[in-house]
Amino acid sequence: MPEIFASRLQSARQLRGLSQSELASKSGLQPSAVSHFENGRRSPSFDNLKSLSNALDVTTDYLLGRVDSPTLTGNVRDELFRHAENMSKHDLDTLTSFAEMLAKKAEQNKKD
Repeated sequence: MPEIFASRLQSARQLRGLSQSELASKSGLQPSAVSHFENGRRSPSFDNLKSLSNALDVTTDYLLGRVDSPTLTGNVRDELFRHAENMSKHDLDTLTSFAEMLAKKAEQNKKD
């Protein structure tokens, strides 16, 4: 588990565009703890796992390697769905196109 968790934690942090210090601040942990987790030197407690998951808006299952996709969770997901429920079909299509464009941009940025 430590190797998968370390890799997933770093990937999720980079996906969200956070430094280790920023993730530490968002999750209420020390920057050194985030560094230890990402380097596989320590495994998180259950509470730390939940804090990291919440700060990154991903599931604990993703961080633990049980699923392969960093599924969006929490307030961000809820807010997006809440707004989408009030949109017309045309607006939903526009939102989908915009989301696809942003995802492609993020993918390109990873390659650069």
